[in-house]
Amino acid sequence: MVIEYSGIVVRSVLTDKREKFYDSKGIGCYMFRIDEAEVVDATMHGSAARFINHSCEPNCYSRVIHVEGHKRIVIFALRRILRGEELTYDYKFPIEEPAAKLPCNCGARRCRRSSTEPGRVSGGVPGAFWAWWDGGVGGWRGSGGGWR
Repeated sequence: MVIEYSGIVVRSVLTDKREKFYDSKGIGCYMFRIDEAEVVDATMHGSAARFINHSCEPNCYSRVIHVEGHKRIVIFALRRILRGEELTYDYKFPIEEPAAKLPCNCGARRCRRSSTEPGRVSGGVPGAFWAWWDGGVGGWRGSGGGWR
């Protein structure tokens, strides 16, 4: 386990309203779908996991696990992660409309050129920062940036 993606758990039907509110205030939106009914909104009160970027060749992956009757989103390492290396996972966004695919600029050798997963019909919401583990007592580091 690398980190838990934490925040406020909200009903899925509220996400559009929250996203519009954040957008109206110029606040970046950080949400991750748990299932069809619930979403973790990490925008205002979330862990550093919200800053982890997408990559088509990630070094981490996400899973929803059950802990004492509650669903939690956890980020796990796919391999050993080096000091200073950016943490990434595949967002696997849903394809809501074929023309609305989100472009990907992750820079991976095998980049799909889209953050959507072929055939997937439900997913999460993008982050807009980089995060990495510095390997020392400083812990998590982050920087602004948006899509790369």
